[in-house]
Amino acid sequence: MRKSRFTESQIVAILKEGESGIAVAEVCRKHCISQPTYYQWKSKYAGVSVSELKRMRELEIENDKLKRLFAEQALEIAALKDVLGKKLLCRLSVKKWPDVQLQSLA
Repeated sequence: MRKSRFTESQIVAILKEGESGIAVAEVCRKHCISQPTYYQWKSKYAGVSVSELKRMRELEIENDKLKRLFAEQALEIAALKDVLGKKLLCRLSVKKWPDVQLQSLA
């Protein structure tokens, strides 16, 4: 996805200009953005302050780290279950058919 040329704090400032009473067309012309872009930003960032945006960004980064950690641990658990399952099956087969195992080894 293409990165915006405006930062989130700039977007919030532009939206505050629109809320202050200046016409949307005027704000869009001043900042060289289209009206659909303005309304998309408004739906995404309406009523949010810059500090809340920073906190939201920090939470998203933390959430991504936790998701990666969870995925790594899930893979480790699956690998351990696989290894333990194979060891258990080998032990059970030796106990059930010890003579078959001995013949196949000889």
